[in-house]
Amino acid sequence: MDTTAGRTAHHEARWRPMREEDLACIAALEAQIHAAPWTIGNFRDALATGYAGHVGERDGRIVAYGVLMLGPGEAQILNLSVIPECRRQGLGRELLRRFIDDARRLGAEQVFLEVRLSNEAAIALYRAEAFTDVARRSEYYPPVVPGGAREDALIMRLAPAPAGDAHESAES
Repeated sequence: MDTTAGRTAHHEARWRPMREEDLACIAALEAQIHAAPWTIGNFRDALATGYAGHVGERDGRIVAYGVLMLGPGEAQILNLSVIPECRRQGLGRELLRRFIDDARRLGAEQVFLEVRLSNEAAIALYRAEAFTDVARRSEYYPPVVPGGAREDALIMRLAPAPAGDAHESAES
């Protein structure tokens, strides 16, 4: 059993679909985590549009969440967040792999995401999971601090193996 970073069976996340009743909690977490947070309305619209949302819980508490948009032949990870005290415990990687598996099963030939250039930990995770850099969006993100500079976004892409050709990395 993997016990890196203090992970034990007791601390594994329970994954489930994001639900309407989660949104107030998720929006509050989002406001604490991100400089430019999604609003409860953004999450509500994503669910109403049929985007895939996942929530990871530990002891009944949401510790990770995200949203995946699927379109013809491709998918885009719109949000992938882990609360600060639970980072570096594999939750982000597990959620990322769940989204990749969802995209593969639903026929996506490529998966895209955007990330702040300063988010070195996330970029390292994405590269470790075979995402490659494809472009930059200049001054895409608002400043982290008031009066600060806007920040570029790195656009990354993955071409997942077709369903059945790759190891299923996340169990349902």
